[in-house]
Amino acid sequence: MGDTMTSGLFGGAHAPGEHFCSNRTLRSLFERSGMCMACLDRGMRLIEANADFARQFGRTNTELVGCRFCDLLHQDVQGKVSQQLTRLLADQFPRFTEPEITFDQGRSGAFIGELIAIGVNGDGGGIDKIMILVRPEKNAEIFRLSAVRKLLLTDMDARILEGVAAGVPTVKLASMLYLSRGGIEYHVNLLMRRLKVQNRPALVSKAYSMGLLRQGWPPRVHPDHLKR
Repeated sequence: MGDTMTSGLFGGAHAPGEHFCSNRTLRSLFERSGMCMACLDRGMRLIEANADFARQFGRTNTELVGCRFCDLLHQDVQGKVSQQLTRLLADQFPRFTEPEITFDQGRSGAFIGELIAIGVNGDGGGIDKIMILVRPEKNAEIFRLSAVRKLLLTDMDARILEGVAAGVPTVKLASMLYLSRGGIEYHVNLLMRRLKVQNRPALVSKAYSMGLLRQGWPPRVHPDHLKR
């Protein structure tokens, strides 16, 4: 990367609870770790991105630097992540992790991966920058965002997904929806197959990451994903 970006993260600052032996060591980690890493300013804009990060998002460093980080996320999770970054910048906690979130690759499509954000102290002691790590799911398929938006649920499947996300027991959910316990299990298994997950926690996590479920409580399926 050019000299204009080398001051983004390595001006003597360090992440809370972590120690780096030298800026040179940290620079080497940033450039050669094989992880997708970037640095944000307090306005949540990219001021530096390594080659792996740029490659994953299908853009050049020039295109990435200066853009809002949340613009690289699926629109249905932008608000949630923006709130978490704001709290991190306010020094309410040193880091946060989103294990499954959908990232927007623009025209290339989208992918699901883990997001880790770490607050980096400036010379004054407060959070000055944010280190971002993105870890795409192993063997994760790159899909079209339009395909995510076309995933439609029946009213029954939507109510069941909302119930599972809210932690409603199967027997109670069956009573609420006038189905047998087996009927609930059938619909849940169908949803897990459609979202390609193995259990209920993964179903809920992926439903949120793909924007099927809106942020907030109680869980609600996004209207765009309901069959008319």
